[in-house]
Amino acid sequence: MSEGRSGTGSTSAPTVLRMILGRRLQERRQGAGASLEDAARALRVKPLTIRRLEKAEVGLKPLYVEKLLQTYGADQQEIDEFVDLAERANEPGWWHTYRDVLPNWFSGYVSLETGAKTLRTYESHYVTGLLQTPQYARGVLRGGFPNDSDEDLQRRVDLRLRRQGLLERSDAPTLWVVMEEAVLHRVVGDLEVMRGQIDRLLEVTALEHVSVDIVPFTAGAHVGACAPFTYFRFEEPELPDIVYSEILSGAMYLDQRSDVAAHLEAHNRMSLLTSDAVSRALLHRMRKEYS
Repeated sequence: MSEGRSGTGSTSAPTVLRMILGRRLQERRQGAGASLEDAARALRVKPLTIRRLEKAEVGLKPLYVEKLLQTYGADQQEIDEFVDLAERANEPGWWHTYRDVLPNWFSGYVSLETGAKTLRTYESHYVTGLLQTPQYARGVLRGGFPNDSDEDLQRRVDLRLRRQGLLERSDAPTLWVVMEEAVLHRVVGDLEVMRGQIDRLLEVTALEHVSVDIVPFTAGAHVGACAPFTYFRFEEPELPDIVYSEILSGAMYLDQRSDVAAHLEAHNRMSLLTSDAVSRALLHRMRKEYS
């Protein structure tokens, strides 16, 4: 996944394991002193194909992996282990069963979300998907996909709720949400739906691995008054930090250090504009307004 790459294309989104193996292939090639052209000659393909393999932009064919590792001087044990991992990496993620309602450019997001150790997100319009109640999620998705059939809409809701299961895992990632007070004022569904959603936010603030910071209107203009984004950090050293930013018709996945650092700094700065006490007070106040 490269800096500035739009997610609007038709190639299948890579799983995190495929991204890891792509990085390892690149490191193995460079460690052997082989160029992209050398690797391409071994497979009788163009250098661009090798680059796409290393960037996880295409599937890892076991025969290609085996031939490349032989070219790089790997022993048979390493080759066998790598080929086994490559076969696993090509298996579709659980979200593949929702491909009829899951845009290709968002498949990458679900894969990153599933494999991340830390997630930081900024939301200016809605409660982040991982913390939405079923009723709130239905309202948001109905607004975003007004032409959906009831069946398709329910599948979108089911997908969103299934994603939330990662917060209940024994190895659950850390989730740090910063969102605007405006989110609490945007009525999704009806008053009962909003009360239920605020109750959910109050509930998750008690979890050690979840933080919810609400930037009050009184904070004024600030660095994050822009498009929502999510920052991913992974436990695996092969993977860089990645930022996801969504637009109307697609998404951008950024991994250049300067871009990632800018978003991380923005998240840090916004979190300093509020506090746990202020955030909980806003939630309780809005809970009363929706009573």
